[in-house]
Amino acid sequence: PAKPAAQSPMKLTALQLLLWHSALWMVQEATPLGPTSSLPQSFLLKCLEQVRKVQADGTVLQERLCAAHKLCHPEELVLLGHALGIPQAPLSSCSSQALQLTGCLRQLHSGLFLYQGLLQALAGISPDLAPTLDMLQLDITDFAINIWQQMEDVGMAPAVPPTQGTMPTFTSAFQRRAGGTLVASNLQSFLEVAYRALRHFTKP
Repeated sequence: PAKPAAQSPMKLTALQLLLWHSALWMVQEATPLGPTSSLPQSFLLKCLEQVRKVQADGTVLQERLCAAHKLCHPEELVLLGHALGIPQAPLSSCSSQALQLTGCLRQLHSGLFLYQGLLQALAGISPDLAPTLDMLQLDITDFAINIWQQMEDVGMAPAVPPTQGTMPTFTSAFQRRAGGTLVASNLQSFLEVAYRALRHFTKP
């Protein structure tokens, strides 16, 4: 009869430890970030540089779609975007109201991963736009790899890497070009939020 009593403190301690760990994890996940962060400045500065590079690529794509195909106003294509099922990447953890380091980096990486898939779905958009699309994809991939490596270094990487969701199917040249206009526009909005969050993390 004494045996279960001897075991129970051990079980209790293990349970307390488990609860403490999960509570600590939840606090880390939920705590909004102050002005400082534990990320190396070199990483953050590289990220800011990569944001600007991807933004520049996206601007080139937007300008070429506007000049060659008169697709200059993404707001006019929003309904088509819904019909085609073009997803948008959430960045709620990077917004100024709820800025949170781990969540923001994970959403940033997942978002870049999503845009990689969307750009792949746009393949064959037109021969004159192919080099611009390739450059955009390459720079987004480099940016995503940089973030993932840093998350792994500081133990922030999720246990399961993000998987590609269902991508829209573009069945005509017009749909691809309209899709390209919307994806480029959504990407620019995504990068603006990312840039502001990364700038915040660089502040001492």
